[in-house]
Order: sequence, then C-alpha cells, then structure tokens
Amino acid sequence: MSEPRFHIVAIGNAIVDILAQADDAFIVEQGMTKGSMQLIFSPEEADALYDKMGPGREVSGGSAANTIAAMAALGDSCAFIGQVADDQLGKVFAHDIRSVGIHYDTPVRPGEPSTARCLIFVTPDGQRTMNTFLGASQFLPEAALDRAVIADSAILYLEGYLWDPEEPRAAMRAAIDVAKGAGRKVAFTLSDVFCISRHGDDFRTLLSEGMVDILFANENELLALAQTEDFDAAVAKVSAEVETLVVTRSEKGAIAVSGGAKVAVPAEPIERVVDTTGAGDLFAAGFLHGQAQGLGLDASLRLGAICAAEIISHYGARPEADLKALVAQKLG
Repeated sequence: MSEPRFHIVAIGNAIVDILAQADDAFIVEQGMTKGSMQLIFSPEEADALYDKMGPGREVSGGSAANTIAAMAALGDSCAFIGQVADDQLGKVFAHDIRSVGIHYDTPVRPGEPSTARCLIFVTPDGQRTMNTFLGASQFLPEAALDRAVIADSAILYLEGYLWDPEEPRAAMRAAIDVAKGAGRKVAFTLSDVFCISRHGDDFRTLLSEGMVDILFANENELLALAQTEDFDAAVAKVSAEVETLVVTRSEKGAIAVSGGAKVAVPAEPIERVVDTTGAGDLFAAGFLHGQAQGLGLDASLRLGAICAAEIISHYGARPEADLKALVAQKLG
C-alpha cells in the first residue's frame, strides 16, 4: 500500500455558522431544545429566525470541516469534500477552508438552494443550541467525490449529520467503498442523538459489516446506539463491533477502547466554559491527529481533551490559540 498524500479526508456539511448570545427564556420561547441541533427546512424559516438573533459572528463551520481545520492547525495534511452553492456564503466557506491549507475542490452547485448556514444561540452557561438550514450541502452527489483523494488519504472521516439527506448518504457509502478498497481506515462520528433516532439501524449495520474502524460518540449518543441506559453495557456492546471506540463524557473526560484495552482521561481543566460549539469536533481532531502520528490511545485522548478545552474557552468552533504551541506546552 502506497504512502498516502493526505493524513485525512473528511466528507461533511459545508456550513457557515452564525453565532449570537441568547438567554434561556429565548430558547424556550422559540420552542428549541437547549443544547441540541434542529433542522430548518425552508430558507424563509431560516431568515425569520435570523432576524430574531442579536449581534452575531459569522465563521465557516460544519462538524467535519471544524475537525479537519483543527487537524490542519496541528500540522496534518487534510482534504475536504462538501457542497456549497454558487453564492456569497459559498465563496466565504471555500475561502476560509482553503486559507488554512486544506485541499478543497468540490464543484459549486448552481441555483437554489443557497449555501447551508447554522444559527447558533449560546446561553450564559456555554451551551449551544443549533438551528441548521442544510441548503446546498444536502445535495452532495456521488459524482462530486474526488475518488483519487479518498484513496490517497490514510483516514476517511464522515459525519453523521450528513447521513440524513439521500444524495450525500449514497455518496458516503461510495466513499467508504473507495477507502476500504484502497486499504484505508474509516472514521465516523455519530454527531447527535437525533441522527441515531433516524438512522440507528443504518449505523449499526455499518458497524456489524466492519465498515467503520474508528467511531466517535458522546455518552448520550452511545446509549442511543446501543439501545440501553447502562453506560458500561453500551461500551461493551459497541466496542465489540469496531476497532476503536472513542466516547466523550463532558466534564467526566473521555474513554477509548481498542483491542480489548480501555483507556480513560480526565477533562482538561478550564477557567470558564464560554461556548461548547465544536467541542466534539475538536476532540475528534486531537484524537485523529494522535492516531495519524502513530500515537497510542492515551496520548491521542489527551490531545483530544486539550483541543476540546481550547474551543470551549471562547465563541466559535475554530481554534483561536496556536494549537501546536498549546499541545507542546501541555504535553512537552
């Protein structure tokens, strides 16, 4: 097997995040579930909610895109596949992701709908409540896949959020086939409990068929996937079907299970949680960076915890600190 050109290629939603502060009363008033993500199905509804936002910040986002942006900051060679429209937000997304050194050449989609955007309300406790208009991102076709890039990447990373629409789901299945055919690893993040409620059977089939090598989940997602309320039982059940299972547990830290070995690390200490947007994405970045560099489970988990702590210390899902320097300071 040839040495891959890229450490990782990710397929995910190409989204521009718009973040604003809000109080708990606003979340309740708008009928949102605090701390979760809900879909907006029309541009008119997205515009109406946008009009109710306070002063906001715009930054390119999307779960998998956040992960590889952080990996690029850590020094990994990265590529991204995701659909934008031929509009201003699409140009913003493409510029942002290329500016951090990520290979991105997915052809733009002409016409409607517009580029995806996520309206994120951050409450004083740092919880983020996301409202996502998927727009053009949900129309990523199999034809847009760069198969050469997928085959030339050590890891293919997929986000559960993009499993919902039919076209990207077919594209990701095809990408898994390409990666497996090239002898590469496939990493998958479950993304949200709502993804499991809609596609849990699909995800369980992927695991049982050996299509996923590294699985990322938070505690609630793991319980939903395993269909149990017992955490230890869920870990045992799911870890038996995947080479490496990584589970984040917020303030309780994280665990990884691989080859029968189980490793746990505490959460990194942080002065104040400002915004949890992207915490899971950055944890995945740190862990995958460790794996790409040939590190063990413990060091990879520590890297994940360090990256997650950086991202929750400020607004937005892209790192503000120099991640390389931060990791060097923490790990020596």
